[in-house]
Amino acid sequence: MENNVNKNDDLPLEIEKSHIGNKTALYITGRIDTQTAPEFQEYMDGFFDELDGDLVLDFSDVDYLSSAGLRAILYVQKRMKTLGDDGFNLSIVNVNPAVMEVFEMTGFTDVINVSAK
Repeated sequence: MENNVNKNDDLPLEIEKSHIGNKTALYITGRIDTQTAPEFQEYMDGFFDELDGDLVLDFSDVDYLSSAGLRAILYVQKRMKTLGDDGFNLSIVNVNPAVMEVFEMTGFTDVINVSAK
């Protein structure tokens, strides 16, 4: 597993990457909020060039998701659809109840494959 520690150690967000067959899993730790969403989106922009299959975001250790975080995830979803011949799929797994409620209330569960812990 490759560890990609954030550039600014004051930001409460870490991302680790691993490959599972033709899928890539990103293990997110911390909060995706106004402060960290730009960092998350910047990381993803650099990451898309190496992506060659579906992407799984593991939210086991994400304890908070704000509207800025939702926008960043929507951005990722839109970019995923432009990759490959038919686009690649995005899944978000192991979502805790509080964050799952945010996904459900905003209708994200209708457009992205999101599953609870």
